[in-house]
Amino acid sequence: MTPYPAFNFSVEIGSLVVGSFSEVSGLHAETEMEEYHEGGRNNFVHKLPTLTKYLNLVFKRGITDSTELWQWHQNVIAGQIQRQNGSVILLDHTGNEKKRWNFAGAYPVKWVGPDLKGNSNNFCQSQGKRKRFKENHP
Repeated sequence: MTPYPAFNFSVEIGSLVVGSFSEVSGLHAETEMEEYHEGGRNNFVHKLPTLTKYLNLVFKRGITDSTELWQWHQNVIAGQIQRQNGSVILLDHTGNEKKRWNFAGAYPVKWVGPDLKGNSNNFCQSQGKRKRFKENHP
């Protein structure tokens, strides 16, 4: 048995688990550095932190019976941007939390529905994107 089976990431918005996903990407933050050459010191360059950038979170191959994520995206389309905090939660094979990544001030920017094929054995899955994250250890 694998320690972290498929659909081993849950997504929590506020305190409500809104879905489980088998793939999450975008857990990435990068701080740009600016080089400063000090006059008279030719053998050393200061590196000063500037802007920190965050990638969009992308949740793929999800399953849920909740309409929370869909409705949240529909509100964004209607011009009602509601930023929310949430978490991506890594679960082990027994469903216990192993790690948590928190995101803050997020809102959905894209939703991709499933490919519907009558001759396929696959069930409906979709993906979505959220903005911003920060890591928090349990």
